[in-house]
Formats: sequence, structure tokens, C-alpha cells
Amino acid sequence: MASLAVSRLGRFLFTALAGTMLAGTVAAQSDDATLQAQRAAFKQAYAAASQGGDSWRSLTGNLKNYPLYPYLQAAALEHDLQQVDRATVEAYLRQYPNLIPTGDLKRDFLQELARRQDWNGFLAMYQPGLGDALSCAALQAKLASGAPLDFERDLATLWAAPALPSACDPVLQAAHDQGLLTPARIWTRIDAAVEAGKPGTISGMARWLSPEDAQEAQRLVLAFNDPAAAVNAAKQWPDTLRTRQAAALALVRLARRQSGTADSAWQDLQGRFRFSPEQRDRVLNALALFHATDFDGNALARLINLPASAQTPISREWRVRVALAEQNWQAVLDAIAAMPASQQQDDEWQYFRARAFAELGRSDEAQRVFAEVARQSSYFGYLAADRQDAPYALCSTQLPADSQVQQAVLAIPGVQRAFELFAVGMLKPARREWTQALADADASTIRQAVILANARGWYDRAVFAFNKGDALHFYTLRFPLASQDGLVPQAQQAGIDPSWAYGILRVESAWMTDAQSGADARGLMQLVPSTAASVARRNGLAWNGGDSLYDPAVNIELGTRYLSQLADRFDGSTWLASAAYNAGAARVGQWVDARSKLPPDLFVATMPFKETREYVARVMYYSAIYDWRLHGTAAPVSTRLTPIGQVYSRVDPPKERKQLTCPAPTVAAASSVPAPATSTANKPVKDAMH
Repeated sequence: MASLAVSRLGRFLFTALAGTMLAGTVAAQSDDATLQAQRAAFKQAYAAASQGGDSWRSLTGNLKNYPLYPYLQAAALEHDLQQVDRATVEAYLRQYPNLIPTGDLKRDFLQELARRQDWNGFLAMYQPGLGDALSCAALQAKLASGAPLDFERDLATLWAAPALPSACDPVLQAAHDQGLLTPARIWTRIDAAVEAGKPGTISGMARWLSPEDAQEAQRLVLAFNDPAAAVNAAKQWPDTLRTRQAAALALVRLARRQSGTADSAWQDLQGRFRFSPEQRDRVLNALALFHATDFDGNALARLINLPASAQTPISREWRVRVALAEQNWQAVLDAIAAMPASQQQDDEWQYFRARAFAELGRSDEAQRVFAEVARQSSYFGYLAADRQDAPYALCSTQLPADSQVQQAVLAIPGVQRAFELFAVGMLKPARREWTQALADADASTIRQAVILANARGWYDRAVFAFNKGDALHFYTLRFPLASQDGLVPQAQQAGIDPSWAYGILRVESAWMTDAQSGADARGLMQLVPSTAASVARRNGLAWNGGDSLYDPAVNIELGTRYLSQLADRFDGSTWLASAAYNAGAARVGQWVDARSKLPPDLFVATMPFKETREYVARVMYYSAIYDWRLHGTAAPVSTRLTPIGQVYSRVDPPKERKQLTCPAPTVAAASSVPAPATSTANKPVKDAMH
């Protein structure tokens, strides 16, 4: 009987537990269905609210408790801003204090009140710290009341800005009319504009100078806008403080564009003007530097002979780059030795120091330096490891989930709004909510928030959150594999290595699907609409306009085809195609024509554009990381760097594979740093490529 009772009790408990689990599942499904319905309703209501009026209210039946409900009325008010009254806006501000749309609405409505010149209403709502345009509007309100300006109290902070919005023009004019803009103050601002490269500000200030001074200011403008014309005109300029400033500026800017012409102009002008030592150094530095980027025959000698006072970190590194282009290995060592110790320690210069040792037959020294560089998880670290047939350094740390902290994160209203904005495709406000909600959060909270974001497919949160210190070792989060976007099959169909396509994507957009550059490159792989349209036509793919590039599937389909197209142009070379993806195929073709005999590592190091050098290095490094993520090992970076003119086979991948392991600590480190308690990982190494 006892056993029967136990059996019945067991069945009861099992049934009760199963019922509880079923109820929980049903509740979860019900909650999820409700949430999906709310998201659909919000999208519809938001589209209506963005057209203004009150029609959106009839679409909000189940949205009153939805986290994004405040965004609806704000959208309607923003649309109707020129008609809405202050009481309506203030009612919204009181109802939803401290929300991001509240702050936006307040700033925008203040701008509207300024446009209306409703200065009483403006001052009733204004508070300092809302930006230069509104600061100037507040000063306009002050002027409208008949109060005079005080330079130190009202203008000193604004005056220090190298450029100001047009809302400040009436204030500056009033300040001038009051006699506050003395020539000394005007020239102070002009000097700030020169340093910031703002010729428009210089022109604006010139109108308040005497005719003679205005002419000198306009010479500075000419130096910015047409340096060749400026150096030609300078032959007739008097030798004054300001003409020397303009002539030196023009020479520096001309050197960037036409180093040979700038050289000739320097010969003409250096005896005409009593340039200051600082001006002379800037000109000499620019001439040497841009002769170097042009790889002129005497570039190395010019850099070696550059006075110490005229040298900069950039000129010192270009001394190395020119020596590398000439494959003058003793000059490479001398150039690195001439750097400050802190600059020498960069893994790029240590790698090339080892390369020089090896080329000069100093094998023991080369191997010792290669071994040290190979401890770095970076492009140069991996090249050094290839030189030693050593595994790649990668100290990957898994970030464990903490359900208790995650529940606390999900209870933060701003995080709730961020996740919902992400879910409905409003990515920019989602990032703003995220940043504001977690601005003061501790590391544990941020890390658990990132795990939650990653589970929702919001991959860029890890890229931006884990960009320094120990967080760099969260490689699986920082380098996600988003299979739902179809990158692997699309890359395979395009005939390219998926790990390379992932590397390009990661460098281009950091997984921001709505990324847009100043050149209008869009989406994950940063395609310009005209290029995407051309790729679509060439491959017989559908093209639905530039906005379709924000769809990850569309962007990746076209991006992988474009990568394949570039690779075909450069014998399949992924590293040259990467350079072309960044700098343009025509420009890379010019570099190849000029220096095709250089080994790939030297060619990359001597690319004239810093952005492109770093871009190629990151793509190659990230490709290795993604190769590891996809396969557990990686093809050697050196096998991706095929010599120029040699066909890179995309059909037969290299048989050699690299293990990625965390290197043991050095003897010195082991004596002072305790080994971690958990793992295969010993002392983490620096990740030089974020």
C-alpha cells in the first residue's frame, strides 16, 4: 500500500509539474503573441502619427502600456510643429519627462519658437546646454528685450567655436554693432578657424576688419581653397605676420596635392618671407612627407635629413615605409631606431624590424623579435606567427549568462524601449535609448545587456561595448555569425571565402544594418546605391533602390557579388580586392603598376592612404578570426597574401590550417601575474585590432 501511495504521489507530482510547465508555455506563447500584435500595431500607428494629426489614436487600442507608446504622440507633434501651441507641447513634456523624444521635441519646439520670434515663450521653456543654435536664440531673445550683450558672459564660449550655426549671425552682428568684436578678438577667432580648417568662418570674420586686415584674412581663405593660386600670388605679397601665415599654409596644403610644385614654390618663397621656425618646420615636414607618399627618388634622403624639430610620428613612420618600398633593410632598421621608444614598440614596427633582421641574415635576432610579436592577436602578430610556423594568439573568453542580472536589465525602462525600438526596426533611436539607459551602468550590467541584445540579433552592441581591456577577449560576441542573413551561402554562390566576406562586413559596418557613410554607402557591407545597381544588373539580380540596401539579405547578396567582381580584377587576390573595396579599384591599380614587385606585406605597408593600410590589415585579421569561428582553425594570413600577379585559388583552399590558442605567459609575466583559475587560457594578450 505504501508503494502504491508513493506511486500515486509521484504521478500527482508529475501531473502537477507538467500542468505548471504547460501553463507556463501557454502563457509565454500568449505573451509573445500579444507582444507581436503590439509591435504590428505600433508600426501602423507610428506611420500614421508621422503624418501628423490625431488619426493615430484610433490605432492604439492595445498600446497604452506598450513601452514605445510615448513615441507616437511625439511623432505627431514633430510633424505639426509649426501649428502646435506651447501648452500642448508642455503637457507632453510634463507627462513624459526625461524621455529621448521629450528632449528632441523640446529642442525642436524651441527652434520653432525662435522662428516665430516668440521670445517670451522661448525664454519660458529655455534652459542652457541645448547647443549653440539655441544658445544664440536665447541671446536673440535677450536682444529683443532691449538688453545689451556682455562679451565675457554671453559670447566668450561661443566665440571659441571655430564654426557657428546661422542662428548666431544676428547675435554676432549685434555684438559687432555694440563694438564688442575688436580686431584682436576677431583675429583670435580667425586663428582658431585656421587651426580647425574652417575658411568659411574666416570669410565671415573678414567683413568686420579694416580693408587692409580683411585682405590679409582673405589670403588665408585663398590658401585653403586654392593653394596653387595662393603661392603664385604670394610672390607679390608684402612680408607681414599674416602673409607669412597664409604663405606657409598654402605651401603645406599644396604639398599634399602637388609636392613637386610645392617644392619649387618653397624655393621661391623661403627667401622672400621671414617664416618663423615653426612655420618653416611645418613646410619642410609637409614637403618631405608628401614626396614620401609619392615615393619620389630622393624621398628617403629628405626624411633622413629632416631637422629634428620638423619631425613628427608620421614623418618617422614614413621614413620606414619608404625604406621598405626600396627594400633597403639597413635603412629600415635605422629608421625604426630613430623613432621614440614608445613608437618603436608598435607591433607593426617590431614586425618589420624582425623582417629586416631576417633579410640581413641576422636570424637569431629575427626569430627572437618574431616570437615576441607573435604573442599579439593582430594582423602583424599573425604574420609573425607564420614566419615561425607557430599557432595564432587568441585568448577567447566566454561570457556566462547571469539570469538574475539579466532580469534586472530587462526591468530598466530605457532598455525595454531600446529592445522594442530594435524589434520594430527603429535602430537609431534604439541606440540612443540603449546609451542613455546604460550610461551609468557597471560592467556586469552592460555585459549581461549585451548577451540579451545578441540573443535578439542586435550584434553591434557587443562590437561597441567590448572594445577595450579584458572585454576584447569576448571574441564570439564581438565576431558574431548571423546565419539568418545568409552570408555563408551567398559567399559560396559568389565564389568567395565566407570568412573574408565576414571580415569585410565587420570592418565596414560593425554589424550596424542601417549604417550610412558620408559618401552614401549603405548597410552591412556599405554599398553605394549606384555600385549596387550595377552589380545587380551584372548578376541578373533584382534591384529595388538604395533603401533596399538596409535589408541585410539584399546587402549581403550584392556585397558578396561585388567582392567577387573585385577579386576577379586582381587575380582572385582578397587582400588587393579589400584595398580596392576601400580606396577604389582604379587607385589600387595605379599602386600595383608602380610597385608590383613588392612582397604583399611590404606593399600593404607602403599604401599611401593610412585608412586603406589599416583597412586591409583589419580585414585580413578579421578574416582569420571568422575562419576560426566557422571552422575552429584558420588559414594562415600569409596564404591570403598572394604575390601580385599570382592567381589566388578560391576553389582549392590552403591545406595548412592554424590553431588559435592563448600563449603561455612570459617568464617575467608568470612571476608577477597569477594564472587564471579556470581554463586553458593563461595571461591574455593584447588584441591590437579592435
